[in-house]
Amino acid sequence: MSLQQHNIKPNYLLTNEETDRLLIKKVTQTHFQEWLPFHKEPLSSQFWSGLPKDPIQACQEQFNRIFERYDSGAGGMNALIHKESNMLIGLAGLLIQNIDHQEELEIGYSILPKYWRQGYAFEAASACKNVAFQNNWAESLISIIQVNNLPSQRTALKIGMSIDGSTTYKKNPVNIFRIRK
Repeated sequence: MSLQQHNIKPNYLLTNEETDRLLIKKVTQTHFQEWLPFHKEPLSSQFWSGLPKDPIQACQEQFNRIFERYDSGAGGMNALIHKESNMLIGLAGLLIQNIDHQEELEIGYSILPKYWRQGYAFEAASACKNVAFQNNWAESLISIIQVNNLPSQRTALKIGMSIDGSTTYKKNPVNIFRIRK
């Protein structure tokens, strides 16, 4: 069933969900300063071309897209809040994407550099997958990952995805990872 065939369109947000270590909430403008270090770290964008070089501009464009998605019901990234410290540690969510003229529901995830390699991307991506399938939002989910981004590819594989194809997305060579319900 395609996303367009649903009678009632969900917003695809994971608000008020939680994992062992994370609270998942809507992103607010107050998260901007906490998220800015992601864009200040060159390794965060090393695999993706076409992003603004200025970290503040890159962060503002990302936040603008998040809020546009919220307003249009196209899913969006959620704030990942560490339960113990109450600090923002990343963004993850379900996003409606158009890939090769096909509407798909994507699991997206990004973690602040100081929290890399601690299992947070896996934890958040797993929550996205579980919520989407439990709510019957899609028969399959994808992740769009630049071909050289091995850390993100490992996360996709770890949650049970496999490469379903390759394409160009926003002028970047990507692998499309997929998991079916």
